[in-house]
Amino acid sequence: MVYLSILRITSNISAKMYLAISVTIVFLLQFSAISETYASEPLEDFPFLISCEYKGMHHAFYFSKLDSDGVATYINPSRLAGTISVGGTAKTLGEPIGGSCLGKTLEQLRASGQAHDLRR
Repeated sequence: MVYLSILRITSNISAKMYLAISVTIVFLLQFSAISETYASEPLEDFPFLISCEYKGMHHAFYFSKLDSDGVATYINPSRLAGTISVGGTAKTLGEPIGGSCLGKTLEQLRASGQAHDLRR
């Protein structure tokens, strides 16, 4: 009799534990799929580095962030910054500067060898 009670308790705990583990696994799998999707998109659409010439000096602008509206911000160690979108052209932020990147699209930057991806 006592033996049957213990079996019922352990079987109930096992069923509850099995359900909890199953729900947790399903949740984590969905979360990991979502995070992989968002993590890989910016690297696929935007280069990691854009190199530009400005006043005879070469500057390296690094991918900094991607806004919800699809505009990527690039910044260099001198704190010069610019933005670009997939279908738009390169624009400056803050100080109005020119340079060899200004007004170019991502396709033009890639074609001129100024856009550099992390892929090998």
